[in-house]
Amino acid sequence: MIEFHLESQSGVAAYLQIVQQVKQALRLDILRVGDQLPTVRDVVEKLVINANTVLKAYRELEHDGLITTRPGQGTFVVRTLAGASLASHAALRRSLARWLQTAREAGLDEESILALFNSTFRDTQTAEGEETA
Repeated sequence: MIEFHLESQSGVAAYLQIVQQVKQALRLDILRVGDQLPTVRDVVEKLVINANTVLKAYRELEHDGLITTRPGQGTFVVRTLAGASLASHAALRRSLARWLQTAREAGLDEESILALFNSTFRDTQTAEGEETA
């Protein structure tokens, strides 16, 4: 079962962080069709947040057709986001782990690594957009 965590300094609303974590778990095949999400009560107790925050996240995921709530039973995954490229994830993860180790050895802290990654990601997105135009 997925365990949620919140980053209070991220500037992202708590309910959106929950939505993003579920979607990420669905993309990486960590959550699969039929898996049960934690109860609202469990999330509230673990994260010390308002129940309405969790309910809002679950409603958004249900609206997106990813989960369904069965009264008295719980909340379950009904659709995955994992693509056919899932098989390549392990190799990509190892490559990324090596890159992260190299970045740390070069003296970059977490914020610098994220800044470098995000900047490079945006640059490649822009370059791909220009190639298709």
